[in-house]
Amino acid sequence: MNLPVMVPGLDRGLVLEWARRVDRGPFSSLAAGERITFPNPEMLVTLAAAAAVTERVRIVPTVMVLPLHSAVWAAKQIATLDVMSGGRVVLGVGAGARQEDFRAVGAQFEGPRLQRLEEQVALMRRAWAGENVVPGALRPVEPLPVQPGGPEILAGSLWPRSIRRAARWADGLCGFSFGPSLQEVGGAFEGARKSWAEAGRPRPPRLVTSFWFALGPRAEAQRDEYLRRYLNFLGAEVAEKLLPTVTTTSAQALRDALVGLRDLGTDEVILVPTTLDPDEIDRVADLLG
Repeated sequence: MNLPVMVPGLDRGLVLEWARRVDRGPFSSLAAGERITFPNPEMLVTLAAAAAVTERVRIVPTVMVLPLHSAVWAAKQIATLDVMSGGRVVLGVGAGARQEDFRAVGAQFEGPRLQRLEEQVALMRRAWAGENVVPGALRPVEPLPVQPGGPEILAGSLWPRSIRRAARWADGLCGFSFGPSLQEVGGAFEGARKSWAEAGRPRPPRLVTSFWFALGPRAEAQRDEYLRRYLNFLGAEVAEKLLPTVTTTSAQALRDALVGLRDLGTDEVILVPTTLDPDEIDRVADLLG
């Protein structure tokens, strides 16, 4: 379950309520995504708060847009989150696509972001292994993660080229699908399995995807309000056309989507809520039985 970080108005009480309910429910992970020029709380601070009031679920930044960050600073932040969560972090990373977020933090958008992402992941893993990655520094970057060598890293890759590149450095995929589209997800997963095999990886990729949903008493209106706001960077006309492509606005539609994704061999689904109402967690839990 994703925290509803992209819904305006999320405060301390709601973050802690969502985190505690998710930890008590039939969920495997608690996730949050990253934006800069948007009314969302900062991702890692929010997940640290969630880690402090949970004991069981994995803590998943997905995705951290690594080219927005210094790799060494990100390595220290993620290692600290792993310590604070008792070794429960799984890290999703991506190259980013919103130029305004890059401008906001003074990061370079132009150029080979996939290559930079790959280089950053390599540097972070060296830091997590205890190697001194800062020339002339008296000590390595610490603390070291609880998980030896650092947490599992999943690539937020959606397209064939980026999936092929991810096979060189990632432990799996953490994709996203609007519908969700089983054809789209299945194609990405098949491409990942093939790319991991061609790269000679000894273990198959971990296959994770995510999608939006709405189950409340005004589910379709809730979906539309959320997507108009979240997709405004595409323009109002494009956003309106995309609204009906998100079909998981009923218990039956959500159940069908989860069954279809299970049958594709999905290892984990991250559900992305479109409301601040924590009762949405219980609606999903009831649906899952």
